[in-house]
Amino acid sequence: MTGAAIEAYGLGLTYGRRRRRTALRDCSFRLPAGRICALVGPNGAGKSTLLSLAAGLLRPTEGTVRVLGTTPAGARTRIAYVSQDKPLYQQLTVADTLWAGAQLNPAAWDSDTAERIADPLPPEARVKSLSGGQRTRLALALALGKRPELMLLDEPMSDLDPLARHQLMGVLMAEAVEHGTTIVMSSHILTELEGACDYLLLVDGGRIRLGGESDDIVSAHALLTGQAGDLAPHTVVESRTTGRQLTALVRPEGPVDRTAWDVTEPSLEELLLAHLRCPDAPPLLTPSADAREEVTAA
Repeated sequence: MTGAAIEAYGLGLTYGRRRRRTALRDCSFRLPAGRICALVGPNGAGKSTLLSLAAGLLRPTEGTVRVLGTTPAGARTRIAYVSQDKPLYQQLTVADTLWAGAQLNPAAWDSDTAERIADPLPPEARVKSLSGGQRTRLALALALGKRPELMLLDEPMSDLDPLARHQLMGVLMAEAVEHGTTIVMSSHILTELEGACDYLLLVDGGRIRLGGESDDIVSAHALLTGQAGDLAPHTVVESRTTGRQLTALVRPEGPVDRTAWDVTEPSLEELLLAHLRCPDAPPLLTPSADAREEVTAA
């Protein structure tokens, strides 16, 4: 696939009548199609709001968002969205739920995929009797059975045991590779996302703080360790001193003096935690994630 799966320009959402609150503000980014994107950030950062806006469940109060080249409403049949609470009809059985999915998506339903993912579940069991992890599996079976071009997953694996989480993550990766599906997945399990996702959006304070290819974002940073000294001209994300030793996460601006510093590449988890601890650190969007770059090119 080519083009963008999601493009946002000055996207924002405020809510509340008496006391206005900001969920998102001035978000501009581009997510290329065919990527597996980790959407990370602290609680209340705006991750769920961003996914709901992309799914067309909320309307922005400022800015615009385009999905698969059109409006979220126009792309609805091409999107699968799994929210945190995974709403399903409690009285239906597993088999009835899959049947309903096929009836509601007659043009694109993949019964083999849906049934394979739901296979461990008893077909006659009612949704209300399923555990949280089993409901997650059924919700993902419905989402993947729709054969979407874009999957929006809001904390999808939080109630799964480690083995089931690993198995379903493998299914999602295979789906992305085989069909070119774009997947946006929010999660707090940073180590799990590091090996699975090739794209990153870090949301904090209602804004996009980091965006782009995971490898490019990591390689744009360096972890410096040495005697306390001058970090200029590098952009400092975080620094801390222990005794006479200084450790700093920086974005190098030119060559690093390796006679003064021991230089290593941070892990994605180290990088994300440092940015979350230091909300005033300058944002970084790689060219593929910068919506302004796309506008200029056009």
